[in-house]
Amino acid sequence: MSITKIVVTGGPCGGKTSALSRIQTDLSHLGYTVLVVPETATALISGGVAPWTCGSNEEYQKCQMKMQLQKERIFEQAAATMDSDKVLIVCDRGELDNRAYMTGEEFAHVLDYLGMTEAELRDGYDAVFHMVTAASGAEKFYTLENNGARYETLEQARELDNRFIEAWTGHPYLRVIDNRSDFEGKLRHLIREITYFLGELEPFEIERKFLIRYPDVSWLESLPNCQKVPIVQYYLRSEPDQEIRIRQRGVSGEAVFTFTEKAIEGTHKHLVRQRRLTEREFEMLLLQADPKMREISKTRYCLTYEGQYFEIDLFPCWDDQAIAEIELSSKDVPVTFPPELEVIREVTGDPKYRNAVIASKPRGATH
Repeated sequence: MSITKIVVTGGPCGGKTSALSRIQTDLSHLGYTVLVVPETATALISGGVAPWTCGSNEEYQKCQMKMQLQKERIFEQAAATMDSDKVLIVCDRGELDNRAYMTGEEFAHVLDYLGMTEAELRDGYDAVFHMVTAASGAEKFYTLENNGARYETLEQARELDNRFIEAWTGHPYLRVIDNRSDFEGKLRHLIREITYFLGELEPFEIERKFLIRYPDVSWLESLPNCQKVPIVQYYLRSEPDQEIRIRQRGVSGEAVFTFTEKAIEGTHKHLVRQRRLTEREFEMLLLQADPKMREISKTRYCLTYEGQYFEIDLFPCWDDQAIAEIELSSKDVPVTFPPELEVIREVTGDPKYRNAVIASKPRGATH
């Protein structure tokens, strides 16, 4: 039995309501039992529990985030009892959406109240799909008429949209669904991304990789749309045309463990399998580590910029360069870098810059 939990989020008038309906229809046709966790804020506010009725916004957020956690746990408990091979739990917004409505101090207090860390809340979902507000790229379709609770101007909607993306930056699987096509195309884009993630369509990664100058770390760490994540990964014994790895993402006590198997075809990698591991499973698989390859320790900075999700990897053996990767929905999508990052050259398909090749070098080797 496979139970997957995803978040559908987005700015005002991003198409989230239509998207949830489309997910239920299309994924049910693929054999999934689709469960939708309703948006918590709507239920609370319509019942009279709101930031302006509670003692403070912080007190309201404690109520909302606690209720949301409980709802999701109930849906997970129910899903485990169902007679279905594939269950997809779709959350109409997730826990970190609430961060967009709080100050840093308020958010820290709420985390302390819940007894959880930001990483635990963020990585408790298997994937996050953000529907960009119509106020960014489809302004003529932005409206307040179909939602009585919506009040944001175009500029406010854009700002809130950015804050939602910032809140989820750092998640291992975040996809931003923009307004480059018409609305039907936007919904198709979303469904395609979800089915790729679930492995229902051939999940061929269109991954572009760039060699960049070593970035200004203090600049990266000052950005609200950037998250630092320590990563350690190990390569397991495999065939020459395979790449099998296990990864610890995050620090001990908050880490997420994953297994990934890819088939290498030319300059692309075909995702064969990917799943989460328990810490115990991770430790057992370490026994199958390839003795010819060392572990890769790196610091990853997850950066969102103009609707793109960059992963910037800093390796301890390099002090003058780094790797920036981005996964695209199409090979025709242009890549726009922040001006603060200096691109040396594109190295997509260059075997010298594969993590597996770096792992095969002797300790202390640099370029």
